[in-house]
Amino acid sequence: QVQLVESGGGLVQAGGPLRLSCAASGRTFRSYTMAWFRQAPGKEREFVARISGSGISTYYADSVKGRFTIARDNAKNTVYLQMLSLKPEDTAVYYCAARPSWSAGSYHYWGQGTRVTVSA
Repeated sequence: QVQLVESGGGLVQAGGPLRLSCAASGRTFRSYTMAWFRQAPGKEREFVARISGSGISTYYADSVKGRFTIARDNAKNTVYLQMLSLKPEDTAVYYCAARPSWSAGSYHYWGQGTRVTVSA
C-alpha cells in the first residue's frame, strides 16, 4: 500500500513558476513509477508527466513539454513537478499517482490532489 500526499498548489500569475511535491509512504518508493495528472474544471483527467523508479526516464504530455519538469528524490520518498511559464490553461487540480515499475497499466495509487490556479 502506498499513500500519496500532494502539496504546493496555489494561485500564480501567468508566466510564473510553481513547484508541486508529492510525498509517498512506504519503503519501496523506488520500485514505483510516479506520475502527475491533472483535471481542469469540466474536463477529464489528463496525463501530465511520469518518471521511472530510478529517475532516469521521464515522459511528458505535449502540452507541458519544455515548461514542466518531473523529478524524484528516492531518499525522501518524494516526487516533484516543477512548472514554469504557467498559462491559464494549466489551471487544474493536480494529482500524484504511482504504479509498480513492472506495470504498464493503470496507476494503482492516487493522492487527494492539489489545486493550481493560474490567473491571466
